Amino acid sequence: MDIVLELFDTFLFDPIYATLLPAHSPTPKANATYSSLREQPTGFQPVGWQYAPASDYISFKPSHYAYESRLPRDDWLRQFITLYLITWVFGLLVYLVFATLSYVFVFDKATFNHPKYLKNQVRLEINQTMWSLPIMAIFTAPCFLLEVRGYSKLYDTTADGPGLWYNIMQFPFFIAFTDYFIYWIHRGLHHPSVYKKLHKPHHKWIMPTPYASHAFHPMDGFAQSIPYHVFPFVFPLQKYASVLLFVFINFWTIMIHDGEYYADNPIINGAACHTMHHLYFNFNYGQFTTLWDRMGGSYRKPNDELFRKELKMCQSEWKKQSKEMEKIVQEVEGKDDRSYLPEEPKKVR
Repeated sequence: MDIVLELFDTFLFDPIYATLLPAHSPTPKANATYSSLREQPTGFQPVGWQYAPASDYISFKPSHYAYESRLPRDDWLRQFITLYLITWVFGLLVYLVFATLSYVFVFDKATFNHPKYLKNQVRLEINQTMWSLPIMAIFTAPCFLLEVRGYSKLYDTTADGPGLWYNIMQFPFFIAFTDYFIYWIHRGLHHPSVYKKLHKPHHKWIMPTPYASHAFHPMDGFAQSIPYHVFPFVFPLQKYASVLLFVFINFWTIMIHDGEYYADNPIINGAACHTMHHLYFNFNYGQFTTLWDRMGGSYRKPNDELFRKELKMCQSEWKKQSKEMEKIVQEVEGKDDRSYLPEEPKKVR
């Protein structure tokens, strides 16, 4: 994350901090030195901060603004504030861009006619996300701060890490590690003692759209992200791989909510498996694979009709799904307080 921090500091935050929290006026002598070295900002460092590139591969030479704030780049409070804003705003942008692309080009709009699709669902999903992300960033930013300040096992060059072989193996290792722990965290969130308080907001969406991917209670979202943050403190992880995996995780989360069921695969926990989770609650807790669901007895094979276009949107199949879902909702939640579109007919008692 120090690479991302350096990038944002150079092109965005240095001028902001220099304007809002300017450094104390230097002495005339220092000022003269500064004036003569304005085009070479590393020559003047009134705040005692010295520029050191976050990476040997890519670096961003700081402008004079980097030396004009009383809060230098290496101040922990400044780093925390900046990382918080990056986590919140950058996370929101990734969500809005990729979820919108998925919604426009992938999501099957016929889902709007499903009897368990909610009134104003897209707006509700986005509202939930907009509320959740800034709060979740409060708990995420300290993890990134510890990385930036050198407490993790993130490394830059191959010479700094375990070797060339690890540059490749770190990706499946990271997926396997996080897949295991997210399974148990997700399953734990379905325990009756915590489900209604934390996880129920995400299960409001029975037939989710891509915008439902990040529409959860902030502590629910952070809890399921803990394995991602723990990994680089326990195992080595290359810096650029860390950033790439962070983007991939967000992208994957959107993909498994996009309603297009390409992965008819017994191993990959794709959109079809996750749709079964939203429909029937107590199955398919995995994030990337079905391995731990199979071993934990919680795997449910996606319905065959999901992969057949002529049956996927069949009214009779929808009724079957709805009937089973209603039974499970009574067991898990009691009263169903969702407001569906179209209106469900009132039951005659």
